[in-house]
Amino acid sequence: MKRVLTALALVPLASYAILWAPDWLFLIVTVLVAVACFSEFSAIVAAHGFARPGLAGYAAGLMLLVYPRSDALLVTLITVLALSLALRSDPLSCGLPAAAAFILGVAYIFGPWRSALALRAASPYWLFLALGLNWVGDTVAYYVGRAIGRHRLAPRLSPSKSWEGSAASLAAAMTFGFLWLGWLIPDVPPALRLAISAAGNVAGQIGDLAESLLKRGAGMKDSSNRLPGHGGWLDRLDGSLFTLPVIHFTLILLGRVA
Repeated sequence: MKRVLTALALVPLASYAILWAPDWLFLIVTVLVAVACFSEFSAIVAAHGFARPGLAGYAAGLMLLVYPRSDALLVTLITVLALSLALRSDPLSCGLPAAAAFILGVAYIFGPWRSALALRAASPYWLFLALGLNWVGDTVAYYVGRAIGRHRLAPRLSPSKSWEGSAASLAAAMTFGFLWLGWLIPDVPPALRLAISAAGNVAGQIGDLAESLLKRGAGMKDSSNRLPGHGGWLDRLDGSLFTLPVIHFTLILLGRVA
């Protein structure tokens, strides 16, 4: 019940922010969500026994999120910052893991939300699609998996996930994407609607397992308890962190997003 009530509260707020909120409000919401996810990622890093990225990590992430240019130089400078901060590591053997965690956290958390900003700038409908593929897929996978799930998908990473739930997630996401794009971006050919939706859902399912890898390695079940029934923000959005850049890159290749 907690899971349902939390979703009922979040979905209308998220829908307003994505589809109708002014740009400045959407940016604020995006920053707050990214910061919340990064704080939970930092807790996972600490549970692994490495130094948290700290305030410098938040600063680097926000720079990646809002810097007007997107190029390799910015990523290089973030890498230089991470290694510079690692100089204070004690013992020195923790320097490489700390720097790696810093760079991973900035790219993993803030990079996808930069893609969210780009998708919304092209059309709020593209952004809603990218996020909706996971909302729909996760919901269907949860209930189908509980009802008929028999074959474990990745028992070491997420014992509750099943191949049946995964297949149902993919089918539901492709149906949602096909109908959503057909309604609101009808110039996308039917086969392409299905392909984009499938790519986004598969990326999201991998993203879910990737976050489970980080948590299980740290001995954690949830990234936090901020969202009753869902765990933390990172638990709720782990799939989206993979889907957003995949959809963004796909649309760049198709010439639909700059």
